[in-house]
Amino acid sequence: MKGKAFAGLATLLPLVSCADRTQGQPNIVFFLVDDFGWVDSSVQYGDELYPNNLRFNTPNMQRLSERSTVFGNAYACPVSTPTRTSIMTGMNAAHTGITNWTSVVRDTPSDATGGGFWMAENKGSGNAAAGDLLARPDWNVNGISPVPGVPHTQYANSMVQYLKDAGYFTIHVGKAHWASAGTPGVNPYNHGFCVNIAGTMAGMPRDYSGKDNYGNTRERWNDFAVQNLVEYYGTETHLTEALTKEALKALDYPIRHKQPFYLYLASYATHTPIQADERFAQKYRDAGMDEGQAAYASLVEGVDVSLGEVLDFLDEKGIADNTIVIFMTDNGGNSENKQKGGVLHTQNLPLREGKGSCYEGGIRVPLMIYVPGKTQVGKCNVPVICEDMFPTILDMAGVKGWTAVQQVDGQSILPLVTGEGKGPAEERPLIFHYPHKWKPYDLVDIDFLSAVRLGDWKLVYRIAQGSLELYNLKEDIGETVNVADSHPEITRQLAVTLSDSLRAWHSPMPVVVQTGLPAPYPDEI
Repeated sequence: MKGKAFAGLATLLPLVSCADRTQGQPNIVFFLVDDFGWVDSSVQYGDELYPNNLRFNTPNMQRLSERSTVFGNAYACPVSTPTRTSIMTGMNAAHTGITNWTSVVRDTPSDATGGGFWMAENKGSGNAAAGDLLARPDWNVNGISPVPGVPHTQYANSMVQYLKDAGYFTIHVGKAHWASAGTPGVNPYNHGFCVNIAGTMAGMPRDYSGKDNYGNTRERWNDFAVQNLVEYYGTETHLTEALTKEALKALDYPIRHKQPFYLYLASYATHTPIQADERFAQKYRDAGMDEGQAAYASLVEGVDVSLGEVLDFLDEKGIADNTIVIFMTDNGGNSENKQKGGVLHTQNLPLREGKGSCYEGGIRVPLMIYVPGKTQVGKCNVPVICEDMFPTILDMAGVKGWTAVQQVDGQSILPLVTGEGKGPAEERPLIFHYPHKWKPYDLVDIDFLSAVRLGDWKLVYRIAQGSLELYNLKEDIGETVNVADSHPEITRQLAVTLSDSLRAWHSPMPVVVQTGLPAPYPDEI
C-alpha cells in the first residue's frame, strides 16, 4: 500500500464523536517521560536512596509519590518505540516484532547492524562459533497499524480507541513514535485520539528551543522538527514548557463539557539532544556540574515542573479528586551518550548499563500511580511491565467486554494500587528482547541481548556470545555476580521459559551470516 492510500483512512476506522458523551468515569492523565532513569529523581523506587537519587531537583515527582503506589520493580523495553507500542497494544515487544525504534522513513530498519556484527569470543558452550557474523533480524520496522495488511507492522486495536468509544475525550501531546511515515499507524488520530499536538513519526526533537522554532527553520529543518507549536516560535519558551501549556489548553473543552478525558502527555525530554533548559541550568553549573550534566539536570527539572503544573491545574479546576495520574518512563536512562556529561555507563548506578540494554539500567523504570480515594500509598515490589498499561487503563476507565484482534499479554495492575481484586503474581515471567546492534560501534552490554525475570531471578542471554548469565536481583541489583554455574537448574528453567515465549511469538532473531540461519534460542546452547 502506498502512502496516498491512507489519505482517507479515517473513514475506514470506527468513528465515535469526541463530544457530547458524559459517562461519569474518572479522568486519566498518563505522564510519560523519555529516556529518564530509575534514579533520576528523589523518589525512592529502590530499597534505599542511592547517591544518584540526589542529583536533581524533583519536588513534584516527590509530591506525587507521597500520594501514590510506587512500583519498585516496574519495567519497560530497552528503547522507545517497543515500549510505546506495547502500551498501545498490550503486547510484549517480542510478540509485536517491534523490537527497536521505528525510523522516520518507511521500510527502513533503524538498527545499526547493517553489514553485520562480529561476535565476541564465545565464552559459553553455545553452538555459534567465534567470528560468526550476525545480521539484523526481520522485524516490524514500520511499527503498529490500526488496519491490517500494512507490510512490516503489527495490526492491533488501540487502547485509546476503546477509551474514545467509551466516551473519553482523548488528547495526545508530545512524542508519539509508534510507526514510520507513510503508514497509518504514525497518526495519533488513527488510534483514537481526538486531539494531537506534536505527535509524529519523530522519536526525538530537532531542537528544544523556541528561539530556533523547535527545528522549523530553513537551515535546520528535518523530519525531527517538532510540529503544532507555531505560536511559540521565536520565543524563549522551552519545548517542555510549550507542550505543557498546550496540554492544559486542550483540557479546557472536556472540562467545560463535563466529559471524562484521557491526557497522554509524552514529553520529548529527556531525550537527546541534551540542550539546557535555561530556566534551571545555571544552578547546576554553579553546583559544579559540567555543561552536559547541567543541561541534563535542567531537562529533568523541566519535566518535574511540567508535572507540577499539571497537578496544580487539576487542583485549580476542582477535578483532582476524580483524576487518576500515571507517571512512567519509556526505557532506562541513556548511559552511553557523551552529551549527558559525567562518566559514561554510570548514570544509572546501582543498576547496570542503560538505554538499549536488557540489563536493569536499560529496562527498570520509574512508575507511580495515583487513584483518588483508592490508592494504597507506599511501595509495591510486584514486578510489572509496560504492556500491563493497556488493560490497566481500560480497567481504570471501567471499560468492560472489550475484545482485540491481537492477543493481549499484559495484565491489569489496578488491583495492586487499590487492593481490590487480584493483580499479577510476583512469579510471573517478564520477557525482554533486543536482537539488534544499537550503534555503529560495539556496545557489548547493550547489543544483541534477551532476558527473562521470574521472581527474584533474572536470566540474560547474550546472543552474540552464545552465553547465559543468571542473577539474583534481590541480592545483586547491580547484576555483578553471574551465578549461572552454581544454579544450573534455575538457569535451564529460565532458558526454556524465555525460549518458549520467543518461539510462540515468532520473535525476531538476528541471523548468523555464516549459516544464513537465525541465532539459536537460549535453550539450544
